[in-house]
Amino acid sequence: MRGESEERAAAVRARWMAELAAAIEGAQRVAWQLGSARYASLEARELYGRLEAARVELESLRLGARAVPEEIDPWLVRQLGWPGTPQQRDDD
Repeated sequence: MRGESEERAAAVRARWMAELAAAIEGAQRVAWQLGSARYASLEARELYGRLEAARVELESLRLGARAVPEEIDPWLVRQLGWPGTPQQRDDD
């Protein structure tokens, strides 16, 4: 009986994670569109980055490990138009 409840909990958790992954993906599409629009806002670009971090964290939870990368992919940074880390900014 205990095995059945553990299996049920695992199935519920897997379904919840799949639903959450789909929601994050949809939100990323919207944020990407807002961030790449002609008058893109910094907030939309930051939102996309936060959503990407959430997606990576969710994937690491699905895999059973915290596999969050130490740094963000440089390609993503260029695509979002980020000036870099606060230490790299010229306006400080």
